[in-house]
Amino acid sequence: MKNRFTISLFRIVAAAIFICFLGTAQAFELQWFGQAAFKLTTETGKVIMIDPFITKNPKTPKALKDLKKLGKVDLILITHGHFDHTADMVALSEMYDAQIGMNADMGSVVGSLGIVPSNKLIRWNKSGTVTPLGPDIKITMVHAEHSSTIAHKGSVFSGGEPVGYIIELENGKTIYHSGDTGIFSDMKLIGNYYKPDLALLCIGGHFTMDPVHAAYAARDLLEVPMVIPMHYGTFGLLKGTPEELIEALGEDDILTALNPIPKVLVMQPGDIKKF
Repeated sequence: MKNRFTISLFRIVAAAIFICFLGTAQAFELQWFGQAAFKLTTETGKVIMIDPFITKNPKTPKALKDLKKLGKVDLILITHGHFDHTADMVALSEMYDAQIGMNADMGSVVGSLGIVPSNKLIRWNKSGTVTPLGPDIKITMVHAEHSSTIAHKGSVFSGGEPVGYIIELENGKTIYHSGDTGIFSDMKLIGNYYKPDLALLCIGGHFTMDPVHAAYAARDLLEVPMVIPMHYGTFGLLKGTPEELIEALGEDDILTALNPIPKVLVMQPGDIKKF
């Protein structure tokens, strides 16, 4: 009976922490288009598109494939060069006069190939922080364990280093977008140093973390309070599911009470969530 009471108490505390994370005012809004493509709208109305793969994404609802319906885009972030993360970056940049942020070497390649004009590129590297939307929104590039190539006119070019992003918003809330990645021990450093409030983690497997890897990363390395799974189900090889992630995370008990199991927020392509 005592153990049950203790577990219940800690679950109440964990719920209270989650409610505090949400806060009373809207901190930001996320829309998921499937794969790793997100539209992040900050509390001051700045719009960041991450890994825009929309028009040819089989999971994006048909009604959302018209890029003009996005309303506006202030900045585009690219984690690496693969098609399912870059497909709409040029069209969006031209349509909304938005700059594109990416790894410095990838920027050199897309610039030299004439894919993106140099004046539209923000080139920087891991551990660097940029503020193209003003000093209150800080974007830091972090490590990812993956590959990166750029296919262009029948040839394949180096896409530099794959990356993830830490996005610190105007109100201090921090989002970690892992990009495509395998699990790596320095996720512990990302968790300890940047203390993300929300992690967008790939779970599909084969090319990236599977649900078991992602669960370990979220619970034991990042120690993040909330996870949104991404990069699954788009193509046949991406077999991981949110249900497997939830199962792999396990349940809160007396041993995890001081480090609660991360809450998993499952989104469907097209969904919009306000935080």
